[in-house]
Amino acid sequence: MWLFYIVFFLYDIFYYKIFPLFPWIAEALPDTIWYFLSFIKHLIIICLIPVTIYFFKKGNPEKVKYIIVITYLVTNLVTDIYYYFGSADSYSSGNLVEVVIILFAPIFINKRFFYLVAWGLLLKYILVGVFIQDPVIFFPIIIVIIFGGISYILLHRILSYVKALTISYDEQLAGMVKGVIATLELKDPYTRGHSERVAEYAMSLAKATGKVKESELNSFYYACLLHDIGKVNIPDSILAKHGKLTDEEYEVIKTHPVVGAKAIEDVEEIADNLAVVYHHHERWDGKGYPDGLAGEETPLVARITAVADAFDAMTSTRSYRPALPFEEAYKRILEGKGSQFDPELVEVFKQVYPDWITISKQYAKDHTPREVHKHENP
Repeated sequence: MWLFYIVFFLYDIFYYKIFPLFPWIAEALPDTIWYFLSFIKHLIIICLIPVTIYFFKKGNPEKVKYIIVITYLVTNLVTDIYYYFGSADSYSSGNLVEVVIILFAPIFINKRFFYLVAWGLLLKYILVGVFIQDPVIFFPIIIVIIFGGISYILLHRILSYVKALTISYDEQLAGMVKGVIATLELKDPYTRGHSERVAEYAMSLAKATGKVKESELNSFYYACLLHDIGKVNIPDSILAKHGKLTDEEYEVIKTHPVVGAKAIEDVEEIADNLAVVYHHHERWDGKGYPDGLAGEETPLVARITAVADAFDAMTSTRSYRPALPFEEAYKRILEGKGSQFDPELVEVFKQVYPDWITISKQYAKDHTPREVHKHENP
């Protein structure tokens, strides 16, 4: 936004204030009508500032660049056609702002925005050419095509580089997360596979809601894998206890979301979904922990994880009880609608339940110990 405004106003200051100081080009300066149209255009562009601030405050900064570019293109199109239509003057519009916009489009690493800029500028000049019928219009069209091609090559190279970095970073992060999970499973064997299944269940539910952005799913998945990481701080005597926990022991168990969130708060890829770790034991009725949040006070990602966590906990064997049948776990999730779980999520859970059965069976199949043959050492 600031790049656009700086270039936009600096160019016009030069064009309208410094340019006229050269006497040999004074005759080529625009007339009063053009200055009036330019004033209107500047006024419209300035009015975009509070609009962009509004979107920044709403957490939608990605929309700002689209608003600025579309408004700029439309106002330029209208003013150019209005001024030159039926005029004997040769077309001489177009400015440095357009060159900067198209050359800097790749820095947003967004193909959709690049296409808007490139095709928007091209369409603008084509429409102006259709109305004013001046062959000079072919010059800016050629300029847009040339700079657009250069910009596209830059965008392609940047995207390739970012993709390679992302893959490398994801592989490193995945290795780290799996190492941490393996450490937790060594400490509490009864949770073996729990984190992976919860993450898969939660991803399935999150996608089905349509309320979790595609760009956030990767971070959400890793956060789900680490939702119980705080249990590394729980004594083995409590984690592996076969009988009922005492009130004091249960209070210790209730510390694991806080400890877990603290442990990963500085991990950049996961920090945006810290609520998954911190709030996955909150309840819809406010009787959960650690903060006793109720209803939508608990972030959506945490409410999703709560359903997935409860389902897998019920269908897994623990030190204090055997696994429940899937049908029983399904029934209990439905019974928790409006009390333990978000009512809307329970309805979505009904839809994805068959997928969860498939996920569980596939995990069991992939992790079944292979049979030891006679010719192998047991």
